This record gives sequence, structure tokens and C-alpha cells, in this order.
Amino acid sequence: MSANQAVIFDHDGGIDDLLSLLLLLRLPQIDVIGVSITLTDCYPDDALLSTKKILNLTGNSHIPVSVGNISGPNPFPPEWRAQPKVCHAMPLMLRTSSQNITVSDKPAHIWMQELIANHASKVTVLMTGPASNLAAAISDEHTGDAVKNNIERVVWMGGAVDVKGNVAMHDHNGTAEWNAYWHPDATKTLIDSDLDVLLVPLDATNALPVNWSFLEKLAQAQTPVSDLAGQFWAATVTAIPSYEFTYFLWDILSTCVLALPSDRCTITNASLEVGVSTPNAGQTYRSDAETNTVSWVSTVDADYVRNMVVHYLSGDFNQAPSDFC
Repeated sequence: MSANQAVIFDHDGGIDDLLSLLLLLRLPQIDVIGVSITLTDCYPDDALLSTKKILNLTGNSHIPVSVGNISGPNPFPPEWRAQPKVCHAMPLMLRTSSQNITVSDKPAHIWMQELIANHASKVTVLMTGPASNLAAAISDEHTGDAVKNNIERVVWMGGAVDVKGNVAMHDHNGTAEWNAYWHPDATKTLIDSDLDVLLVPLDATNALPVNWSFLEKLAQAQTPVSDLAGQFWAATVTAIPSYEFTYFLWDILSTCVLALPSDRCTITNASLEVGVSTPNAGQTYRSDAETNTVSWVSTVDADYVRNMVVHYLSGDFNQAPSDFC
């Protein structure tokens, strides 16, 4: 049997990030060695509280947590950041303790440097928010190389390569995805890093809307885990920005990629460039230069992913699910 993947999960506190944490903790052959928070689609107190409760709820109180202090130049709308507060107001979450979780007093990028560089095996970094913490961790002139040398790969929910972006701001041309736009310089640092980077961009996640049929299938499982997951997703009905489901399995697909069979998605490799200023800040676009080659998930077997998600987000919190096949 192959060794478990050592994974650091860096998220930005949104509802789909919290769902991704729950999913990640239930995937097979994953060893989550730490969770860090980027101050993007959340307010830090809310994100930290829900993170701690999910760790306790799933019997993972040994996993340490750190909160970042880096702010990108293009903030998420305040109403989006406040919305995940509903997660720790769910009845089960209210009954769950947030105590006995180790929270580092170091900023997430410093904590990440030390954890990655000193870990006994190479580390996979899964990011479902902007690349800010990791970009800072690998840019340090003293420790950056040691960090990079002990990273197995980076899986990042970010970018929009061959499809329209989802940023709609007065000074932007709509080409960028929000995680890449929040901190364009960090996006560029990651793309230019020569690390093994796998993007999970809008090209792939556009195939996975959170629609009624998906939620009905999840509800039919009628288990403690599926009920809490369904309640989290129900809170997104009026989230962004209309009264229809506009949520997608953005972060969830990125998490699934860690265990997704290679024949269930298409990986594209090419050189990418990153826009760092208006009107295309955060745009991830193909380049004719033969540098900065990265990989991204361009298509995915959407039905397989939905069934995989329902499988792992069903059952009891204190029992690991069987492998999905």
C-alpha cells in the first residue's frame, strides 16, 4: 500500500472551503498535517471558529491551524465575506466544541514555511483561496528554497484559462477568476515558481453547478455528514448574487482532484502568463513563450465527481467512508 499524501490545506473560509475541509478529512490515503486560513472570502474569527469545530467534529483535534495576515489589493465584497458565519450557527455546529485545537501564533506563511521545510516527507499543498500564503512562503530569500524543495505538488482552485472569468468590477474586463484576482502578484509568483502546479480553474468547475438535483441526491443519503453538508450548501441559495443557484463545486472539485482517477479528467499543459494590473489583473492566459509551464484541469467527468462527493460526504462523522470506485 502506498504511503498517505501529506497535505497542507490552505483555505479562505467560504462555505465551499469549509465543505472542502470536511471532504478532505474523509478522503482515503490523505494525511492532513495542517490547515491555514487566508483572509479572503471570510472574516478570520468566523473562519477559524468553523475550522476548529469541523476538526473536532471529525475527530481531528490533533491537526494544527494558522491564520494568515496578508491582504490582497482586490478585496471580496463584504456581504460575501460575512455569509459563511451561518455555518457555525447550524445546530450541530453550535453543539460542537471549538476547544483543544492548536492555533499557531505565527502568521500562516511563516507557519507554512516551517511546517513544509521540516516535514519528513514531501508535502502537497491544496489551496482553495488565493495563493498569498504560499507565495510569501516560497519567496523568502532565506527559507524559500527549502520550502520549494519539500513540496510534492500544489493543487490550486484558481484561474480561468480558456473561459470567461467571474470577476465583475468596474475597472476589470472580466477575464480573471476571483482567487487569482484577489492577489495578482501572488498568482504570478506561484505560476512563475517552477513548482509542480495543477490549477483547477473555471474551465473545469463550470461543469459542476450546485443545482437542485445534486442537493436532492445528497439529501437522500439521510446521514449526519450529508445532512450537515446539505445545510451548508442550502445557505448558498441566495449567496451570489441572485435568488438562483450560482454556486459551483469550485473548491470541492479541487479537493476531489487529490483522489480523482486520471481517466476522469483531462489535464492540459502549457505556458501561462498572469496579468498583474487593470484591466486584466489576475488573468491567467496562454503564452507563446516556452516558460512558466503549468498544468490545469480542463475537463472533468462531472457525474463521477458528483457521485464521489455524495459518497464521501455521507455516513457518520466518527467512521471513515469506504473507498469510492
